[in-house]
Amino acid sequence: MHIALARPLLPSRQVMHSRGNAWGEQSDSMAVAFDEMNGPGGDLRPAYRELARWLEETPAEALEYRRQEAELLFRRIGITFAVYGDAEAQERLIPFDVIPRIISAREWALLERGLKQRVRALNMFLRDIYHGREVLRAEIVPDDLIFQNPVFRPEMNGQQVPHDVYVHIAGIDIVRVDANDFIVLEDNARTPSGVSYMLENREIMMRLFPDLFARHRVAPVERYPDELLAALRSVAPQSASAEPTVALLTPGVYNSAYYEHSFLADKLGIELVEGRDLIVKNNEVFMRTTEGLKRVDVIYRRVDDDFLDPLTFRPDSALGVPGLMSAYAAGHVTLANAVGTGIADDKAIYSYMPEIVRFYLGEEPILKNVPTWRCREPKDLAYVLDHLGDLVVKEVHGSGGYGMLIGPAATKATIEAFREKLKREPEGFIAQPTLALSTCPTCTASGLAPRHVDLRPFVLTGSRQTTIVPGGLTRVALQEGSLVVNSSQGGGTKDTWILDE
Repeated sequence: MHIALARPLLPSRQVMHSRGNAWGEQSDSMAVAFDEMNGPGGDLRPAYRELARWLEETPAEALEYRRQEAELLFRRIGITFAVYGDAEAQERLIPFDVIPRIISAREWALLERGLKQRVRALNMFLRDIYHGREVLRAEIVPDDLIFQNPVFRPEMNGQQVPHDVYVHIAGIDIVRVDANDFIVLEDNARTPSGVSYMLENREIMMRLFPDLFARHRVAPVERYPDELLAALRSVAPQSASAEPTVALLTPGVYNSAYYEHSFLADKLGIELVEGRDLIVKNNEVFMRTTEGLKRVDVIYRRVDDDFLDPLTFRPDSALGVPGLMSAYAAGHVTLANAVGTGIADDKAIYSYMPEIVRFYLGEEPILKNVPTWRCREPKDLAYVLDHLGDLVVKEVHGSGGYGMLIGPAATKATIEAFREKLKREPEGFIAQPTLALSTCPTCTASGLAPRHVDLRPFVLTGSRQTTIVPGGLTRVALQEGSLVVNSSQGGGTKDTWILDE
């Protein structure tokens, strides 16, 4: 593939029809994607000035050579992910784009404040629904959205968790629609993935583009493993030793994110274990080692609730640890993230997050939500059915870009099939306007071109503080006009540079 650099990179004119703008007002106007390199008027934005100069000076052949080097390095390292149900490509490389996404220090400061506020509210919400349920008494959130939710865990009712931290690791998906506003697309509070790609992307970029790094003051992300380990140790149970033992629990080599599990265990200097490596005795968890049993105080689990303990959840699970929930209830082990956090991932609950922030913190949300129609409500359902061709419709429990309808890109047959599905199970869906996600310059077969992106920063919460490494995983929709950035749907990744000004 030959990369022919297009100079200058023109501002994106990719447009999306939408009946609702970013703030829910009805409009039939065309939404133009915000170009993060070239502003609305086509003027080069300050954060991208040095990158633009470097691109002008770099021959197309040199950029293509480094792109191929990056791909070779990823193959050698073995950075892959599995695609369930794809018999022809069970293991894939996630495409990596060598043009970094750049965010200014001022923009990041706003994002950081908003992310900390949101995760703080999420932790308070989760504690409340498993204890006093004041948010339900105040009728902020409908009772049935909690009690009839398949990911609500009654086993956690009244269960105390160390320091009231439920979400130790959060991955909050952020999109941008203009120069001033970052919007939360969804919350990931169970077992958010992707941080290994954030770290590997930076390492590859530093190796291949030292000259470009020399022109910028890029805030480091390398301290993430140290901050994660410190956060996990800080929430160890009181009965733990002075230096608590942390282990990472993986479903095993056939899991789609196994590379990340092994990568993080290595970076943290902790043991990577499967369920069969752990045993519960006297309500304490032990790890089998060559020197005998060793107590485990904190488990960074990448196993879903259903499979954690066959004595409590699914009896057919071979991935979990019999008796783990008993040790958890006794307060002798910390699970990160806590059991039952999936309720915060629910897209119907997401629609109430502005009210949740106000209820617990008495503050206005710093980061806005995407306007959302709740199909469980008759008035909203009627609107959605009338405007299916303009909207994005998502399953409330969906993830990975599966089970969703992008109205403007769908065929009439697909829209009609979705219409019938909505009529049968309206409570299982929400709908949102088709946002024109911001674009960043990306290498394509025909040169540099704008492609839509989102951002997943990783928020760590320990007993004393919440921290965020300056950056995150930028996902990019590599196909022209596509809004789907998920790797399982053909998306790629970029390194995210926060300028340390």
